[in-house]
Amino acid sequence: MPMASKRLSQEEIANQKAERIMNGVATWCSYYRANPHRFCKDYLGLNLKLFQKILIFMMNISDAFMFIAARGLGKTYLTAIYCCVRAILYPGTIICIASGARSQAVGVLEKITNLLMPDSGNLRFEIETSVINQQMAFIKFKNSSMIKVVTAADSARGNRAHIIIVDEFRLVSREVIDKVLKKFLTARRHPKFLDKPEYKNLPKEENKQIYMSSAWYKSHWSYDKLRAFSANMLDDTKQYFACGFPYQLSVKEDLLSLRSVEDDMSESDFNELSFEMEMGAIWLGDSEGSLFSFDDINQNRELTYPFYPKRVASLLSDKKLQLPAKKKGEIRIITADIALMKSTKHDNDATAIFVTQALPTSGNKYLVNVVYTENLEGGITSEQALMVRRYYEEFQCDYIGIDTSGVGLGVYDTLISDIYDPLTGVTYSPLSCCNSAEMADRCPDPTAPKVIWSIKGNAQFNSDCAITLREGLRQERIKLLIQEQNCDEVLHTVRGYDSLDFIDKLQFKLPYINTSLLVNELVNLQYETKNNVVRVFEKTGFRKDRYSSLSYNYWIIKQLELKLNRPKHELDFKSGYFCFRRPKIK
Repeated sequence: MPMASKRLSQEEIANQKAERIMNGVATWCSYYRANPHRFCKDYLGLNLKLFQKILIFMMNISDAFMFIAARGLGKTYLTAIYCCVRAILYPGTIICIASGARSQAVGVLEKITNLLMPDSGNLRFEIETSVINQQMAFIKFKNSSMIKVVTAADSARGNRAHIIIVDEFRLVSREVIDKVLKKFLTARRHPKFLDKPEYKNLPKEENKQIYMSSAWYKSHWSYDKLRAFSANMLDDTKQYFACGFPYQLSVKEDLLSLRSVEDDMSESDFNELSFEMEMGAIWLGDSEGSLFSFDDINQNRELTYPFYPKRVASLLSDKKLQLPAKKKGEIRIITADIALMKSTKHDNDATAIFVTQALPTSGNKYLVNVVYTENLEGGITSEQALMVRRYYEEFQCDYIGIDTSGVGLGVYDTLISDIYDPLTGVTYSPLSCCNSAEMADRCPDPTAPKVIWSIKGNAQFNSDCAITLREGLRQERIKLLIQEQNCDEVLHTVRGYDSLDFIDKLQFKLPYINTSLLVNELVNLQYETKNNVVRVFEKTGFRKDRYSSLSYNYWIIKQLELKLNRPKHELDFKSGYFCFRRPKIK
């Protein structure tokens, strides 16, 4: 007789059912871990572009990943997706996101909460809580995974993570990455099943480092990092990946319109260098034969706030934007390299204005802050002179520097006369020249304050200006505004800024942007030396108006610096008097 089958208890049935479910979960989890792009579609409901699928896949299988992205490719969106995929498929994963600007890192979490969660019920189910504010920013999952934002600074020490993501890593110091952020990766994720004897020989899961950025200069450490990643990617024993995608991919995938790119390129102030880095994902080196090195310049980008003209500062009432009172011994100088015709593409004919703050130090030298810069396209003589004169008053300047050997002579002749300002309703009185008797004689008012430096360039003078400016930057005596990529972080703290419209916000950003354009201009200047005289010249298609104006400004400061080092009781032999020693009387 056949043996009767044993009836299973309810508990046994439940256990078998649970085992089948867990085996199914394990099977699907293994599949999705091997195919995270399919998980995005099947579970999160995302229809990704082909390049996005490839990047998500490589991010998941690589121990070290680097993506150099052009603007418009959506690297923040991509990072947000990957964080969610990893957090769900690998329970207990801690992901730390850092950036040169905290707002950039917070943007990843905002993509998750504002863009991904509303369209994905499964993602909403997985997330337990989210907190995003000025003090903290994190998303916690029900499976104990967490995505959190940390500050890319020494203050972040002590955090622990299985994955670090450094957004715009070129803006984070190498020291912070090596000594702070990478130290997060001390302990690997340890699921409980690894404690079972049958899994003791299973390979441990490696922690991950992920770096995102736009391209920059080859002289910067971030380029060395890219080269190291690229070399390791070719090593079959290492799990490294690096890639860079230009704007053409954004256009092809309809993430960016070709018309908008063409419009940017057609504008008169189009900067080819910035475009190649930001949009072309091309790393640029200091130009061969360049006078100024990027590292020498970049080390000086420390200033947080510029001086703002009254028309801009008046838009907000925050004290941070008020013109600071002069310090003891402080001198302020405005210089302008004058051009009168409106520029066409790549023509070198824009007026560059620089305002500096020269602060005396204990060593009888000046520390120079470049507190404002502006470029003007076109304009007649009277308009250019009015702008210089208005800023001279608004910024409480002590001196004006003008190249009077060319079209600037017309501006000088306007400055030595009364100038009516229709914006303020004020008539500015004449000013005169302080360094040339001949130019001072052109002023019809002999009592006019002598505050204008007349610049008349020649080969030797231009050489002196170039060398002096280079040494000032090398010696870290010329401080510049921080990079425009970081200015949002700073301006965000200004009361009322976030509520401004795009155009008004742009006015506050322009000094930072113009400072970056100055840097681009400097590193692309070339030079040649003949008979110990340096001749500086721009490459075809580039400008040097910003360089010229700043070099005049710093040259004037160096002349004023000489006064700090003169003996207090210096004898004046030009006065017509003689000095006699008292004779000895026996």
